[in-house]
Amino acid sequence: MDIALELITPRNIDEVVHALEKEVVKTQSTELEKTGEYRHALELITPRNIDEVVQALKKEVVKTLSTELEKMENTIKGLRTIEKMRVCFLDHLLVLELSSKLIESEDTDGRKWEGDNSKFAPSDKNTITSRASFQDPSVAEIPYMTARIFTSNFTYSIPVGSGRKTVRLNFYPVSYAGRNASDAIFSVSSGGYTLLKNFSTSQTAEALNYAFIVKEFSINVDSGKLNITFTPSSGYANNSYAFVNGIEVISMPDIYSSKDKVQIVGQAAGIFRNIDNSTALENIVRLNVGGNEISLAQDTGLFRSWSDDSLYIYGSQLGATDAAYSTRMKIKYDPSVRPYAVPESVYLTARTMGPSLDVNKDYNLTWIFLNNQTAQDEADIIFWTGNIGNGIAVYKDYVVNVPKGVGQHDLWLELHPAETKSNYYDAILNGLEIFKLSDRAGNLAGPNPIPAPVQKVIKPSSLSKSEKSTDRAGILGGGGGKKTPVPELGQLCGLHVLFMVIHILQLQEKLTLLLKAMLHYLLGIFAEMKAATSNFNEALILGIGGFGKVYKGEIEGGTIKVAIKRGNSHSGQGVHEFQTEIELLSNLRHCHLVSLIGYCEENSEMILVYDYMARGTLHEHLYKTPQPPLSWKQRLAICIGAARGLHYLHTGAKRTIIHRDVKTTNILLNEKWVAKVSDFGLSKTGLSLFCTHVTTDVKGTYGYLDPQYFRRHQLTEKTDVYSFGVVLFEVLCARTVLDPTLPIEQVILAEWALHCHKEGILDQIIDPYLIGEISPECLKKFVEIAEKCLHDRGIERPSMSHVLWSLEFALKLQESMEKCGATHGDIDNEETPFTNYEEDF
Repeated sequence: MDIALELITPRNIDEVVHALEKEVVKTQSTELEKTGEYRHALELITPRNIDEVVQALKKEVVKTLSTELEKMENTIKGLRTIEKMRVCFLDHLLVLELSSKLIESEDTDGRKWEGDNSKFAPSDKNTITSRASFQDPSVAEIPYMTARIFTSNFTYSIPVGSGRKTVRLNFYPVSYAGRNASDAIFSVSSGGYTLLKNFSTSQTAEALNYAFIVKEFSINVDSGKLNITFTPSSGYANNSYAFVNGIEVISMPDIYSSKDKVQIVGQAAGIFRNIDNSTALENIVRLNVGGNEISLAQDTGLFRSWSDDSLYIYGSQLGATDAAYSTRMKIKYDPSVRPYAVPESVYLTARTMGPSLDVNKDYNLTWIFLNNQTAQDEADIIFWTGNIGNGIAVYKDYVVNVPKGVGQHDLWLELHPAETKSNYYDAILNGLEIFKLSDRAGNLAGPNPIPAPVQKVIKPSSLSKSEKSTDRAGILGGGGGKKTPVPELGQLCGLHVLFMVIHILQLQEKLTLLLKAMLHYLLGIFAEMKAATSNFNEALILGIGGFGKVYKGEIEGGTIKVAIKRGNSHSGQGVHEFQTEIELLSNLRHCHLVSLIGYCEENSEMILVYDYMARGTLHEHLYKTPQPPLSWKQRLAICIGAARGLHYLHTGAKRTIIHRDVKTTNILLNEKWVAKVSDFGLSKTGLSLFCTHVTTDVKGTYGYLDPQYFRRHQLTEKTDVYSFGVVLFEVLCARTVLDPTLPIEQVILAEWALHCHKEGILDQIIDPYLIGEISPECLKKFVEIAEKCLHDRGIERPSMSHVLWSLEFALKLQESMEKCGATHGDIDNEETPFTNYEEDF
């Protein structure tokens, strides 16, 4: 239904109806004809009444869209015209050579980025454009692979309407045009506000373990232009310079100004802070508490991302995640809450105390503390809603002073036990936004974070009990999924805390016949597919799978290379897998997932068309290949890319998606060696907080198959984690996951690798090409996470977010050793004792 809604617009409604007329005339209903409702509808349609039916369908489309988009009407109310302007910096010479117009580029979310081409800035000989010297696998091409570099003051002047603007600055700290990344130290100002001062992108990225940096500000603009000035810092480096990869400017309603003065937590009564149009804000963190990550495109039109809160929580009692049973719950808004301020999905998930009364006696989330100071005692959400029912959205604003002179400082939001009635009171936290507030001088800038010593890991367990209590849950201010300190500023931080009383509601969903019929879209006719593959020439076969053969093809007059998968009519993977692939990939876009360009369904032919992946499968590069062996860093980067794709499937989509067939032949590599997960024919979707597993027939590939799933037929996202653990050992050892020619104990790679690791002889089965190339610390971390993935019990396996973090950390360890000149050391015969990093997550 969601796919159909996205495809139907007022512009293409006539085209949709025309397609339906053709469908009626052909009376080919395929799978949908099996439903009695659809068959009955077809019987009612005759040549005499087809015009009447078409008109009725038009009305039904409008009615359905009106119902479905009702929440968007609330968003539009009060919104000024949203100026979505994103500026990315392309090579100036390239622009002049190709066109006199501005160049537009599209990112992985389908957003258009406009080349700056001096449109918003004066021509200046002290600025150049350059391409990044290196592309991290986790970094997208747009906007991060090109940058504009400034060696003196440089101002962008962007025409906008008056009102609040979100300004997002994108930085990818690597070498450009031969310049040292550490020399990029600069300040940024706008409209009398200092946004960044002596900002070091490389130091910040190193300290926070980020591949790229996004700085988001909210600034009020009175005039018709937004000026953003970049100033290289003097006295920090001989050749200091400024740079930026992309700028986003988004007009938005003033949702953060407070009508009432906000009490400063911990200060005497009467000490307030006004948050008005004169206050500039920097977003520190934005969390969807208890739910999945929400991408820019999934926001309410304000293009904000909401992070999963799980990586920000410390303490032994984490509460429980909860959600409204129906995603169609009608949310009621308090008059002070504007519907477009927060996505509905934030209010539909929460973190609560959990169902255990015994736990609640010791752990209750009804007092709110900020930095050990009481912000709200006896917080009563139901009272805040006016006791008028369930599903009421409310919020609370708090301001806390971050003390000056204490260095880096972690901001804690804690919910503590109440002294009475803990058996009855529950607590609900749906969302959290933390902002830094500008001071009286208009300053938002702080010092650069200090990188941790190389190879040193500071665990939360090292904190004393007075610093980290086990009976509280803390949410830290931060960004990018890692613990981020609030710098020493003596500044104020504002917290926008979101609540909604969730009651179990089951709302009926109306699915129309029209939307069922429009579940797919067509790429072209079968003849075009034959032409693209030279009549399915066997010489163009890229591979053969369970669904059928994959051919290399060319479309659009030979200008676009594609991979064309032709279904085998005798294959066990038939119509269902075909439709599953279309349904999933039509709704997914991610730089580490293979993109579906389209499909063709004609007569008995089922054809899927994908982006062409020039380097083939990961499997092809590991063993029995004429290709040079992959280096260790290449293998790590590929694993990180695949992990990002799986993490997106598990957390980034509207519903959890389980791939169910993770293996090296389903990890494809493009010409730049970027890994992309492919083949979604066996995937399952629809898991929620109330449905932790799906009972289903066992499908997958032996050798990669989760043993718990095989025994119980219960599918969870941890099934993918197990398969990915097998992939990690396959990458490390460069051998097949099943080899019946070996002694019985060595046949299954997963079991043999775990045995060797336990016995301390893992070095004996590692790919000989890698001996001396892997740093011991990197190997230890890599094997540690692979071993955890292969735990027999799914509940004991890490999430893909934890796997991803561990692999990125392993890469950092490898790079740190290389910088220290100790890259090539022998792998000890005796493995380093296992170190538990669980708390680092």
